[in-house]
Amino acid sequence: MAARFPDPPSSASSDSDESYEGTKDASKKPSKKISKKHRGPEGDRLTPTRPPDHLQNESSASPPPLAPAAAAALLKSPRSRRQRTVSHSQQSSNKTSTESILRSYTRTIYTAGRPPWYNCAGQQVEPFVIGICGGSASGKTTVAAKIIESLDVPWVTLLSMDSFYKVLTEKQHELAENNEYNFDHPDAFDFELLAETLQKLKECKKVEVPVYNFVTHSRESRTKTMYGANVIIFEGILTFYNAKVLKMLDMKIFVDTDSDIRLARRLKRDISIRGRDLEGVLKQYQKYVKPAFEYYILPSMVHADIIIPRGGENTVAISLVVQHVHTQLQLRGFKLREQLAHSYCGQPLPDNLYPLPSTPQVKGLHTFIRNMDTPRDEFIFYSKRLIRLTIEYALSLLPFKVSFFINLDRLRRLT
Repeated sequence: MAARFPDPPSSASSDSDESYEGTKDASKKPSKKISKKHRGPEGDRLTPTRPPDHLQNESSASPPPLAPAAAAALLKSPRSRRQRTVSHSQQSSNKTSTESILRSYTRTIYTAGRPPWYNCAGQQVEPFVIGICGGSASGKTTVAAKIIESLDVPWVTLLSMDSFYKVLTEKQHELAENNEYNFDHPDAFDFELLAETLQKLKECKKVEVPVYNFVTHSRESRTKTMYGANVIIFEGILTFYNAKVLKMLDMKIFVDTDSDIRLARRLKRDISIRGRDLEGVLKQYQKYVKPAFEYYILPSMVHADIIIPRGGENTVAISLVVQHVHTQLQLRGFKLREQLAHSYCGQPLPDNLYPLPSTPQVKGLHTFIRNMDTPRDEFIFYSKRLIRLTIEYALSLLPFKVSFFINLDRLRRLT
């Protein structure tokens, strides 16, 4: 996927449209448009005034003809700002990654994980996996988002069970279109792929997660690239159903929400987002959703370590969960920044460590980079400059041999 970041609109957007037409055929006269500055206070079109007689002769004089290249140059639209894009390799061109970002009031959190992470001893650390279960529209995703925001860690992995619906056959597609297919039954999920994906995430490996389309009841051709992280959160209606998946969870949370609230949320979601009608949603809820909750989901509450009533509104329960996760991360060696900062206090630096000389230029670059009010473009500019100085200093430390080259042609000319 080529992700585009919006840029401020160009002030000459209307002019560029006319000039673009002129570049196609310079012989055609561009059509005149009445801009806002040629309109009256109520938006009425104003009639252009006739120029004075002593200026009319000058304006009627035709300018000298221009060459075709010069005419095209005059009609060329002004250069607009380049759109920022994210390029991908040719290998992954057919697998478009969905950017997973959770923005809070103070920072940006990436919910697609990251490459493997290690403790201060260089050993790979197993992430902490949280499983969130609950009925349909009980607020599982909201609870997961609240936990992520309160954890204060930059990298997490948020995996949804909705991505692992099985590929439907033609007959099953017809049943789904008529609200006759049970999406809440365990047979509707690909638990084999789900367990394999979750296991790879625990091993900090890269995975391609399917993207399910609830409107067409099918998997899309693109996938979502994800990695393991310090914390992995897996949420779904049948999170505790499969024994293999249940064994991978370090903390199990059940979100208990009143059935009337869940039904109201489901009606709003399925009608406004998934394009369903009221009659079909109610029919599916009574025939499949409610029986599946009572038979499969509610009995799995016995596996839960923590039960959160009212979902994301229960801030006390979420803060308790966050405290426990922080304790587990500390025990597993994830919080090692302070330990690394004080590991060499009072000890000589290693022989293979060469600090960059502290010059006024380096101090100035650090001042701009560490200032939280530095604009984005300036931050990138000064960071590249500091990286260049670091690379130049590293290259100067490489062993080298002085060699002299004689240009014979130049020597002959001089003699």
